[in-house]
Amino acid sequence: MNATTAALPSASLAGAALFSAVIGLGLIVLSGHVQADALHAAAHDVRHATGFPCH
Repeated sequence: MNATTAALPSASLAGAALFSAVIGLGLIVLSGHVQADALHAAAHDVRHATGFPCH
């Protein structure tokens, strides 16, 4: 265990992980439902590769 890990309480780490997960999932869901043609075209192949329906 290094000094950086030992100095952070586990509640702080859990809060940071939860915050990151919420932000990440929010970005995925919002970008998946955007109907802008440019964004749709840019993300089209990635959506199909990850199984996210876009049609």
